[in-house]
Amino acid sequence: MLSRVAEQLYWIFRYVERAENLARFLEVSQSVALDMANDAPSVWLPLIDACADRSLFESLHPEGQPQQVVQFLLAQKDNPNAIRNCIAIARENARQIREVIPNEFFEDLNALYLDLQPGEPFWQEALPEQLQQVRRGCQQLYGIADSTMRRDLSWQFANLGRLLERADKTARILDVKYFLLLPSAEAVGGAIDELQWIALLRCASAYQMYRQHTQQPITPSGVAGFLLLDPDFPRSVRYCLNGLATSLEEIEQQPLHKGHNGVSHLLGPLRAHWNYARVDDVINSGLHEVIDDLQIQLNQLHGQLEARYFAAPSCTSA
Repeated sequence: MLSRVAEQLYWIFRYVERAENLARFLEVSQSVALDMANDAPSVWLPLIDACADRSLFESLHPEGQPQQVVQFLLAQKDNPNAIRNCIAIARENARQIREVIPNEFFEDLNALYLDLQPGEPFWQEALPEQLQQVRRGCQQLYGIADSTMRRDLSWQFANLGRLLERADKTARILDVKYFLLLPSAEAVGGAIDELQWIALLRCASAYQMYRQHTQQPITPSGVAGFLLLDPDFPRSVRYCLNGLATSLEEIEQQPLHKGHNGVSHLLGPLRAHWNYARVDDVINSGLHEVIDDLQIQLNQLHGQLEARYFAAPSCTSA
């Protein structure tokens, strides 16, 4: 496979995953704001931190109002990670390699891209309907890809992009709750604290699965353990790392790539650590510090993938 094609597949699925996660974040923040009868910036600004875009946001919107957060994450022209821009970048990459991806996938991605253009009926809808349309559009793309793509190198590189982005966003939103939204001592365990933990689970579509799996009250350590360490939940960090390793093994079994284990050398210890970690040890080590370290390692993993498999740094990279 040409390195250019591999890179474009990687970024198509990474940007689609990013758009869906942003829609999730906005949906849940709006729900929390309604439940708390509070539309203050403190409810919305953590989303900017979860996306690591605080400097850019403050340069564009010093007031930091809720509607500005929504605009920044949904359609801000100057924010390359806004939902509309993510879909546009994914669509442009897909357009260039249409012979590699299923026709149904491109048609649905193109339809979602067109729906998000200025002046379309999409922008006349209420925010919940807009976000639901984005999320379902992205999920439909996953379904088409899962049911129509051969499990060849094309699929493996697409899967790398999707899972790396998913692990990153799951860790980021957990860090926001633990570090940036840590309540005062008297509020720990209170109604607002529990509401925020429920919102966090809903960000990852994990609330129902958490309840079924643990059958226990919602606790900080329980939520952290589920989102970081559960081996079977498809949005947990551990699950994503194991999926990354499986795809990477398939890629490295190809004759062209045998004997090059630079990426596996980095992913192997990271995967082992999260497969055998215990949530109590993670929290005692400082969850914020552990997640910071994970973010660094995920960025290093991306750098290794780019250096090993992609011909040159792309203008579409994050």
